[in-house]
Amino acid sequence: MLKQGAATDAGLVQIVDAALAATVLRSGSHLACRPGCTQCCHGVFPISYQDAARLREGLCALDQQDPHRASSVRKRVAESLQRLKSLFPGDTVTGVLSADYEDSPLFAEESEEAIGNSEPCPVLDPSNGTCDLYEYRPIVCRTFGPPMRTAEGDLATCELCYITASQEEIAACELDPSIPGREAASNEAFNTANHLLGETIVTFALCHP
Repeated sequence: MLKQGAATDAGLVQIVDAALAATVLRSGSHLACRPGCTQCCHGVFPISYQDAARLREGLCALDQQDPHRASSVRKRVAESLQRLKSLFPGDTVTGVLSADYEDSPLFAEESEEAIGNSEPCPVLDPSNGTCDLYEYRPIVCRTFGPPMRTAEGDLATCELCYITASQEEIAACELDPSIPGREAASNEAFNTANHLLGETIVTFALCHP
């Protein structure tokens, strides 16, 4: 397991979680996220190697705490791998995504290939709709839902949240806009320390040691 950059990752997680907690307080009932709401847990999305290392750390911890639940996660990972492997836009041995992965049927939003949008995250427990590695989840999973700035400068939210909120109320709940930059810097430092390049997905992150 990769360990270099652990302190940097811990600092990033602490900053993100603190920012999220503040946003949750400001959002009140406008933020619909809750256990059992799993819309954002379906669909294939890229994660950093730092996210991948954190997930693997979590699965190793789960092996010790709850071997049965850990075994269920590994079973779902294996099943997901079988469904995704033939469509994976990258190296199926290492799990590294190719630079043009967004153009592949697995990721293209307008694609007729439904598996990309409907594929459940293998860490999602389908029996209760919760994340088996919640404390170790990727940064994108921690920040999805509250208002965040897009590359174009717009405020984007989960379509299930802030339905009755005004634009002023949404703007008042914006997640710390410095987070994307902090995440990018932390990921770059981790990749440099571990001689890595690129991104992967949850399924491949957990099928590799």
